[in-house]
Amino acid sequence: MALPGAIASGQAATVEVDVEGIEPVTSRLYVALCQGGLTETECRIGQDDPVRGTGQRVVFRGVQPGVYAVAAFQDVNGNGKLDRTGLGLPLEPYGFSGEVARRARPEFESAAFALREPGASLRVRLSRALPPR
Repeated sequence: MALPGAIASGQAATVEVDVEGIEPVTSRLYVALCQGGLTETECRIGQDDPVRGTGQRVVFRGVQPGVYAVAAFQDVNGNGKLDRTGLGLPLEPYGFSGEVARRARPEFESAAFALREPGASLRVRLSRALPPR
């Protein structure tokens, strides 16, 4: 017998990501949910939107409960990718969920959160590894 108002197991959840630290230039914001790691192949659920201000909310609906991390970047030059130096340092603003250092791509576990029904709300702050060129 189910309790009144109980959510059935296996339902999809909503993830609300408030992205802060967006630079006020015409560009696109890319935000992805990652599972198991923070490489492009592990960040398969994504959205991109035009930048509308220095803070922006991105909502993912219909996400299955599990363990995820969020990766985000601002595509300042409009080429559809996070540009990097020859050493791999990001040249555009980027950020991850969780309390992660900005020295290198964090371990997935440092950025991960458990998504349960009905959903989660979190913040990601963008910053630059290097000053703009």
